[in-house]
Amino acid sequence: MKLVVEIVDAHDLMPKDGKGSASPFVEVDFQNQLSKTKTIPKNLNPVWNQKLLFDLDETKNRHHQSIEVSVYNERRPIPGRNFLGRTRIPCSNVVKKGDEVYQTFQLEKKWFFSTVKGEIGLKIYTSLESKAPPLPSPSQPPPSNIPPETSASSSSLPTITHIAENTGRDCRTLAALPRAEILHTSEAITEQPGKKISAISETSGGFPAKEPKNSNKEPTKIRADTTQHVHKHQVLQKTSQSVEKLPNGAPYTMHAANPSAHSSDLDDFNLKDTDPQLGERWPSGGAYGGRGWMNGERYASTYDLVEQVSYLYVRIVKAKDLPSSSITASCDPYVEVKLGNYKGRTRHFEKKMNPEWNQVFAFSKDRIQSSVLEVFVKDKEMVGRDDYLGRVVFDLNEVPTRVPPDSPLAPQWYRLEDRRGEGKVRGEIMLAVWMGTQADEAFPDAWHSDAASVYGEGVLNIRSKVYVSPKLWYLRVNVIEAQDVVPSDRSRLPEVFVKVQVGNQVLRTKIHPTRTANPLWNEDLVFVVAEPFEEQLFLTVEDRLTPLKDDVLGKISVPLNIFEKRLDHRPVHSRWFNLEKYGFGVLEADRRKELKFSSRIHLRVCLEGGYHVMDESTMYISDQRPTARQLWKQPVGILEVGILGAQGLLPMKMKDGRGSTDAYCVAKYGQKWVRTRTIVDTFNPKWNEQYTWEVYDPCTVITLGVFDNCHLGGGEKPTAANAARDLRIGKVRIRLSTLEAYRTYTHSYPLLVLHPLGVKKMGELQLAVRFTTLSLANMIYVYGHPLLPKMHYLHPFTVNQVDNLRYQAMNIVAVRLGRAEPPLRKEVVEYMLDVDSHTWSMRRSKANFFRIMSLVSGLFSMSHWFGDICQWRNPITSVLVHILFLILIWYPELILPTLFLYMFLIGIWNYRFRPRHPPHMDTKLSWAEAVHPDELDEEFDTFPTSKSHDIVRMRYDRLRGVAGRIQTVVGDIATQGERFQSLLSWRDPRATSLFIVFCLCAAVVLYVTPFRVVALVAGLYYLRHPRFRSKLPSVPSNFFKRLPARTDSLL
Repeated sequence: MKLVVEIVDAHDLMPKDGKGSASPFVEVDFQNQLSKTKTIPKNLNPVWNQKLLFDLDETKNRHHQSIEVSVYNERRPIPGRNFLGRTRIPCSNVVKKGDEVYQTFQLEKKWFFSTVKGEIGLKIYTSLESKAPPLPSPSQPPPSNIPPETSASSSSLPTITHIAENTGRDCRTLAALPRAEILHTSEAITEQPGKKISAISETSGGFPAKEPKNSNKEPTKIRADTTQHVHKHQVLQKTSQSVEKLPNGAPYTMHAANPSAHSSDLDDFNLKDTDPQLGERWPSGGAYGGRGWMNGERYASTYDLVEQVSYLYVRIVKAKDLPSSSITASCDPYVEVKLGNYKGRTRHFEKKMNPEWNQVFAFSKDRIQSSVLEVFVKDKEMVGRDDYLGRVVFDLNEVPTRVPPDSPLAPQWYRLEDRRGEGKVRGEIMLAVWMGTQADEAFPDAWHSDAASVYGEGVLNIRSKVYVSPKLWYLRVNVIEAQDVVPSDRSRLPEVFVKVQVGNQVLRTKIHPTRTANPLWNEDLVFVVAEPFEEQLFLTVEDRLTPLKDDVLGKISVPLNIFEKRLDHRPVHSRWFNLEKYGFGVLEADRRKELKFSSRIHLRVCLEGGYHVMDESTMYISDQRPTARQLWKQPVGILEVGILGAQGLLPMKMKDGRGSTDAYCVAKYGQKWVRTRTIVDTFNPKWNEQYTWEVYDPCTVITLGVFDNCHLGGGEKPTAANAARDLRIGKVRIRLSTLEAYRTYTHSYPLLVLHPLGVKKMGELQLAVRFTTLSLANMIYVYGHPLLPKMHYLHPFTVNQVDNLRYQAMNIVAVRLGRAEPPLRKEVVEYMLDVDSHTWSMRRSKANFFRIMSLVSGLFSMSHWFGDICQWRNPITSVLVHILFLILIWYPELILPTLFLYMFLIGIWNYRFRPRHPPHMDTKLSWAEAVHPDELDEEFDTFPTSKSHDIVRMRYDRLRGVAGRIQTVVGDIATQGERFQSLLSWRDPRATSLFIVFCLCAAVVLYVTPFRVVALVAGLYYLRHPRFRSKLPSVPSNFFKRLPARTDSLL
């Protein structure tokens, strides 16, 4: 693997030769490998277009590697060089060949007193291409600009420095000295290729580091109870159910018998502490409580947030020399694995004497009811019973135990026995049997005994999977002008507009205000596209004949992969495109004339990589990184979530005349989606699956949802009108900034769903969550950084554009994830992304209003207290307030120190009462307990409304649209106020710690600084010139916007 650093150009360099110019060259240092470009004489804006190649070690963690690019001035005639500037680029942002884009980097100082200005343009990427280095010449002297010790040491290396004098030639680098470094698995956080997700693994010492194949996909399972526990909310929900008349497989809709009684028990809706045995008996280290550091790297176990479950694994590899049938002279073999009452069978092969299956069967140790494992080989018959070919019997007491990081157990050949076990028969089978855990790499794709009733394609729909959202881009189409537009009616000038379509997205420009054949628009149209680019940009120039009729004058169709990708606001080159004629009037003669004369359109099209494409609500955003990987920062933490199981789920459908639930859990954070395996026919499923995410910003939210799998039979067509839909059971949201670092949270979250008859508890979800910070300095830096990439502030979108682009992004994500196998279905994606979060709801409006009233109540209390002071209802308090007032009058410099010191003391005092649990869905805050049925009917009404009368429908829809905007504004006001409260409430421990430390520092600084100086500085700063202002928000504004609010607890 090669690292390619293409030095393109530099701009506005500092003159160093005493004559207002410089002779610059670039030197690149990567992992002790040095390489330089040629020197451009007397040029402050040089252009090199030169590639430098370096050896890249893929086994090392890129987060700890960087590329240092330095610009020097070559002194002549006296040999030497002057420093012009440098920049460091982290290797974690390096992309593969084909995804590279031109980037400009501001040159930085090397020393405090250095004088540096200008910027350098680079392209950095990795390539698999490798060219043979030039043979060293014995007479070739070392370069003059390399120190003698470097030149002397380089003579013993296999390659030497080769400086290209031609801009089209590549540059060779000095080979780095070999290093004997053995990386322990616990010291590396490896990134899986193509998924942008990380897995943390731990192995015992002495084993080489090995990247697990499915380290983020390994589901787990714990002992299933044979007794179904009945929870209080299940009893309340079941009293009004009538399930006898529902057809088999029909959705099972629950209705509350007594909503007031159900809502009166508030404890049923609260978060509950749990005490699972996390990391019990795990051989790879077990639980460590979130603390453990070796050599600056985290020492963790992959499965320390779940419970260990033992399984009996049977791997059927192949068979040979099987006997043939006397009738067909061949056989259709398959294997049946029997353990007590459980039977699993492989697929059968037609007329094959030496079949290969390579299938794995997993039997839970807690459900083993026999001491003997039997493996039968049979011949499938079309009519009658299948023929018996032989068997192999194993005593479970003799089965070996294997746990990672042990190597996989090698399969062996076994001679088949007859039915009675008295002698051998013809044929052999290769298989392996061992006892393992859910950490075994064979677990995800194994056939499980608890899902024996699932068959066909349904087997694929119950497995755990990891999905990655498609890489989304904003496509900006700037329609500038058109020339020589010819209407179909030559007697009139056209009223021209442009319509642009990308996939299902259609936008159009305004109609040109004047009739002309050379219209000018200069309008921007923005679309959402996803890699790989499958759609094309289809553009038509149309003439408005009547309000209901348009005439197409020309069209073009362009693939998206030809357009330039940009990372900042630099201008993109525009292009002219010839318009093709449209309709039945296009003749061969017209096509021949197109080369001589054609209408043209002027466009400026680019793919925006500096924006973050939002596909989820901004209140619950889980990722804020820009599209271009080159702009990503290093991760600041690791999020680990153990999905233990669920308790007390309600029946969601009818199966065999009784209620049933086939539950699975979906978690979404950033670009990574995870789906646990489906636990069939149980109200208390146990998953015990652990997943890991890299955290780039702690002020984000992870969303987990539980769903009922309605596709276990296989063969469903999702496009059919009557296709089954996975039913939602509930959802949980956790904001990472509310979690204490290194602490493991184990709680049972209520699964609440709002129905037309009221709020309903569908069960509880048991989770183990741990947030680990990698760098405290980076974490503190993030709190002062803008929430979104800088392009959102330098060139922001309008509110209507943001809503429309988010809707289009959600549709693209749903379509792409629906193509996976098994698919993550559209109803699941929409529920996880809160597709209906902006619809009108009287209940949400009331909740936001009372959030504001809760904030204003503090001001009312203060006003009432001050009124009591004025009325002397408490003389002692009134005297103390008067004395304090006189002191502040005589010593005004004590006002601000006293205020900040008072807030510091309040923050310290509130530390004792800080929240100990993560936030959860609050039915009282959501105003879901006493909601009026008519308001719920309005909330669940379709949009547009399903009311019959046309006039009522028109007024009703208009009212809902206006009220929805008011609802959003009211919610934003409430959020800002709640963020003020969270400054000292320890809801976000890092933010509160920073704020109270700031208060203490401010109290000290303002105490020792004269008040007049402070007032002067504050006034001058407030009235500063616009040249000294920035379009980016200030650090206090960024800090304030990152503070948590109670929006996470809203339904």
